[in-house]
Amino acid sequence: MTTTLPRLDDPDTAARARPGPLGRLAGLAYRRRGRVLLAWVAAFAIAFGVSAAFGGDFTADYSAPGSDSKAAQDLLAERFPARAGDTVDVVVRADGAVTDPGVRGEVAALLAELARLPHVAAVEDPYATPGAISADGRTLLARLNLDVTNPVDMPVTDTERLLAAADDAARPGLDVALGGQTIQQADAGEVGSEGIGLLAAAVILLVTFGSVVAAGLPIGVALAGLAVSGVLVGAVARLMDVPDWAPVLGSMLGIALGIDYALLMVTRFREWRAAGLDPEAATVATLETAGRSVLVAGATVTVSMLGLFAMGLSFMSGAAAVTMVAVFVVLAAALTLFPALLGYLGRWIDRLRLPLGHRGTAAVVDGHLVPARGWTWWSRLVGRYRVVAALAGAALLLLLAMPFLNVHIGFPDGGNDPDGTSNRRAYDMVADGFGPGANGPLLVVTDLSGVDAGPLMSRLASDLAATPGVAAVAPPRLNPAGDAAMLMVVPATGPQETATEDLVRTIRDDVIPDTGARAHVGGVTASTIDSNVNIAKRLPLLIGGVVLLSMLLLMLSFRSLLIPLTTALMNLLSVAAAYGVVAFVLDGGWAGQLIGIDTPTPMAGFSPVIMFAILFGLSMDYQVFLLSRMRETWVKTGDNGRAVLAGLAGTGRVITAAAAIMIAVFAAFVPISDVAVKVLGFGMAVAILIDATVVRMLLVPAVMHLLGRANWWLPAWLDRSLPQLHVEGRPDVGVPVAPFRQSSEDAALRAP
Repeated sequence: MTTTLPRLDDPDTAARARPGPLGRLAGLAYRRRGRVLLAWVAAFAIAFGVSAAFGGDFTADYSAPGSDSKAAQDLLAERFPARAGDTVDVVVRADGAVTDPGVRGEVAALLAELARLPHVAAVEDPYATPGAISADGRTLLARLNLDVTNPVDMPVTDTERLLAAADDAARPGLDVALGGQTIQQADAGEVGSEGIGLLAAAVILLVTFGSVVAAGLPIGVALAGLAVSGVLVGAVARLMDVPDWAPVLGSMLGIALGIDYALLMVTRFREWRAAGLDPEAATVATLETAGRSVLVAGATVTVSMLGLFAMGLSFMSGAAAVTMVAVFVVLAAALTLFPALLGYLGRWIDRLRLPLGHRGTAAVVDGHLVPARGWTWWSRLVGRYRVVAALAGAALLLLLAMPFLNVHIGFPDGGNDPDGTSNRRAYDMVADGFGPGANGPLLVVTDLSGVDAGPLMSRLASDLAATPGVAAVAPPRLNPAGDAAMLMVVPATGPQETATEDLVRTIRDDVIPDTGARAHVGGVTASTIDSNVNIAKRLPLLIGGVVLLSMLLLMLSFRSLLIPLTTALMNLLSVAAAYGVVAFVLDGGWAGQLIGIDTPTPMAGFSPVIMFAILFGLSMDYQVFLLSRMRETWVKTGDNGRAVLAGLAGTGRVITAAAAIMIAVFAAFVPISDVAVKVLGFGMAVAILIDATVVRMLLVPAVMHLLGRANWWLPAWLDRSLPQLHVEGRPDVGVPVAPFRQSSEDAALRAP
């Protein structure tokens, strides 16, 4: 039985369909398109002026609030201000002895040159520092103390001057390398990630639409959103700590979302035009249908980003704020700038066609939407073998997730950098000359106020030296006031090893309390350990809060109890599968070498957090796109099988094209040398690939076929109490879906 619906190309029907708020906004933007464009130009100018006048600098505090390493850092900053900043390792290895007069003169000249460069607060004399020369006498380690606490505060140009001085000092028989987090950032360099992502998106859109005009509209919306949100980053940095990588993340996500949302609306607009509506009416109808989906999709991404605030880490809050600004600006562009551009280009949406364009698109015939043949075939195939599809999809996700069970959470260090970089060479030289623990020394900072320093520090140093797992303890250093001391403890194991984490806990829980000292264990290694513990403790808050709010939003949008539950479960499976693939690559085998990881590498503690927040939001985007079409058909026909078939057939091309753009955008991170950023980009690209194919195109429709009419059940009392969002479009607005040619397979899909 086919439900009779009013034809949307009927003028009387169009006149009776009074537009809602989004439709009225679209009509206003369409008619006042010139003013809308001027308003966006003015918004850019105002945002630029605000950031120029009040913008702040990038900064980030990666320490865990309230941790022991944070207390050590604060005590260092208070009592040892010259040593509270970041450090740079200067490593010199000679074919002979570094104590030879000639080598010693070259080292002295190098250190004097480095001391004159900007941001160098102090230079350690390795010939006067115990333990600074290796046992074989061939390797020397000196440390530069910078006047910047966080590596992100060090200008790249000044770091490059340090590297240039080291390169000038090197010669055959004398290797010189600089190491440390500051050097690692300079080694990573930069790539034109935004440009690469936009270029890839343009090619995908041209293939998808086959029209320059249709492909150009999403690019234009994304560029406008990028321009405004990009200049607002400075204003956000004035209000809160923003890490230097947050603008890149925000711009990449803004580009991808802007293109995705406009892609959905261009597809819908073309359907309305094919149904016979004039450009203005088609624009209004597009915002009444696809515009509602875009609003809900944007809300889900915002909910995911809000979850990062629950982590209690300032750098994550700053990154979330920058990303949310990008999402808000993109939503504003999609709902105002897009209809204004249609006012200029809507009549020529299919002009300038290219031969490479995809022809298997949905069409409107006799006022009904007829989905593309290829996606119709796939929809029927999934429906026919729904049990096999559901089991195969779930099994594949669980299989991909398995490597995550053995993942090592830590922080990539110089030993994981690409071969040939200064940081990697310095790391290897230190490990060979002084042992692996020398690359991650611990700083034990003691408050000596009102204490007899001599006996206390003597006992603390001897107890630390006698602790299993400690390779060496440097003599205590007192500050000029004599009310604080600093001890450098070199572990016997590397910074990433579990034994080093156990040593930190032993020193804190056993050694320091036994001596009665008011001491704290700090340094990069201890800070990383504390940060990972803090993240692990707060991660359930992030996951629970984001999942719960997203489920409530889906229940409100799609009037169902089962859809939010199954969506949350499948999204979590999708995230777990992505984690597993990343863990497999981090093992450093053949898969890791494909993206430039050639050593076993830990997963940075913040990577799964940021991946979860972004991926969960994007997964909900695709789910909203898919379910909106399904619900539109369900509301009009009451046939679950037909709704699932029509929804998948009608949105399959949009979702796969959007996913391809997302993959290209995040894959632009992979060439970056910084391992943490590389892994984040790769992980997001793989996660979107898994989500858009295995989950959205296979698992979701298969499960919805199995659940039948129960998908759309909601208690009557709850249905009456919830507001109507009509995310699928208002009942009087929508292109009727043409009946599928009935077959025994289609009949079997209908729920009783």
